[in-house]
Amino acid sequence: MSAATPGPGASPGDFCVVIPAVKKEGSIPDQLVKKLAGVTLIQRALNKALRLTAPQHILVVTDSQEISLIAQRNGVPFVRDPELRLAHNWILKDIGPHIEQMAARYPYTVIYRPTAPLIYDQDIRRGLELLVKRGGDILVTLRPEHRHFWRLGQEDDLVWQQDQEREHLHAECKAFLILGRQALTDGPQGKKVVPFILGDQAVEIASHQDWWVCERLLQRKRVLFVTQGNASLGLGHVYRCLLLAHEISEHQVLFLCTSQSEIAASRIASFDYQTILQEGPLAEQVLGLNPDLVINDILDTSAEYVGALKQAGIKVVNFEDNGPGAARADLVFNALYEDGLSLNPNLRAGHQYFCLRDEFEGARRAAPAPEVREVLITFGGTDPNDFTRQTLETLLPLARARGMGLNIVAGPGYQHKAALLAWLKDLGEAGVSFSDGTRIISSMMERADLVISSAGRTVLELVHMQKPCIIMSHHAREHSHSFARPKNGVVYLGVMAPFKAAKLRRVFTAMLDQGLRQKFHERMARFDFSDNKQRVLSEIWSLLEPRRPWPAAPARKALET
Repeated sequence: MSAATPGPGASPGDFCVVIPAVKKEGSIPDQLVKKLAGVTLIQRALNKALRLTAPQHILVVTDSQEISLIAQRNGVPFVRDPELRLAHNWILKDIGPHIEQMAARYPYTVIYRPTAPLIYDQDIRRGLELLVKRGGDILVTLRPEHRHFWRLGQEDDLVWQQDQEREHLHAECKAFLILGRQALTDGPQGKKVVPFILGDQAVEIASHQDWWVCERLLQRKRVLFVTQGNASLGLGHVYRCLLLAHEISEHQVLFLCTSQSEIAASRIASFDYQTILQEGPLAEQVLGLNPDLVINDILDTSAEYVGALKQAGIKVVNFEDNGPGAARADLVFNALYEDGLSLNPNLRAGHQYFCLRDEFEGARRAAPAPEVREVLITFGGTDPNDFTRQTLETLLPLARARGMGLNIVAGPGYQHKAALLAWLKDLGEAGVSFSDGTRIISSMMERADLVISSAGRTVLELVHMQKPCIIMSHHAREHSHSFARPKNGVVYLGVMAPFKAAKLRRVFTAMLDQGLRQKFHERMARFDFSDNKQRVLSEIWSLLEPRRPWPAAPARKALET
């Protein structure tokens, strides 16, 4: 088995892995040799160690003949002491004499406990790298504990600690410990101790409940969203991925953002998802994350990229993909393209696969008002052509003359915000409001009498809301989103770069007529996208859990206790 290198200064020959496996110390009978999600705790620990380094750099310290045999069958050295117990906080007081001869040969010793089965290989690699980088003697794993403490008063009454906010403490997690050679002989006193903070994987099995939690977590599958977003592409792909990710609670969710997608990575990370920015070949990095399912929202894919994932046994779902890779994916959803390639049986094309965000649930849909009093202007997450400013300059004289309010909503990637706000300040225009990065745009659509937007997913949101709208495209790719057409109730201006102010002014003036707005509203009336998300999720879920139906809302309701 080839050994993985953990990081600079800590190659496999620089450390050994010690696995203390004391059978009689278990809180559950025979827990080290009992199968957890199909694999025993001791075998899980050995598998992890063998992925970190070669067998000769590993030592199992145990009291059990059974565990000794398992170590032997894995080709791993062991020491058996029937009297061994783990009775001290400082574990070397218990196992020190058994490991000192081996550990003395290495700059670093990793002590990994099998009772922390959720630890990843890369956690230990990162811990080694951190200890080397910091020049520390000992690395200790911790988990955060954010609590408020009360004091017991007389007669055991609780006393409020007036000046105390929540304590931000860290509890030691006995997952793994890394020791420099000096710490093996002199103990921890006076040594430089480096903390390593763990997240959800900091679960130690100390009860049947811990066992149950770990088993459920280990049975999860890994879903990787590969997406992109920047000033030129916008953030529509990001928002769709977040929409789907929020619904996946039974499996692990990660995000990989393509290179040049720093804006996307920042936005996704703000929702507390594990987010990685691409470095190197995309297929190589995806395969390195070992996903069970990859959801690509990166526009056209290549046959080589999708083929590499399929060859590794990974299920692949693509969105808005018209490239060669679409033919090799398990599922392709092209909601914005009404005319799909019918030769691909895995293609799902058309508005019935558009996923509506949760904020639109229960949103009010109404017939056009007699007069246009409020106009909403929004051009997606980035607005690369600055249609926002050009639209505002075009319509502001008309709005002033008719007493209309203009409500501007920009996305988090809008690069012209400072210039626009400075211009509005100089104008002193009271009839114009500005907001960015809002999560309640459905409420703004409810209030608006007319909306001006670009030809991304906002079009389908507006049609669902039955809101009269004027749509323009930034570029040819948006122009190919064929749903945005008059037959579906959308007033479409085509590609507007370079900006055609006279055209917008003429169409806007025409749309002030209630009869015309009513005509387009009636064309929208047949659309309702409320159930689309469940349709899409159900098909994706069938790839991940082919024997279980999608756990829709009623089935997912927690049991009352």
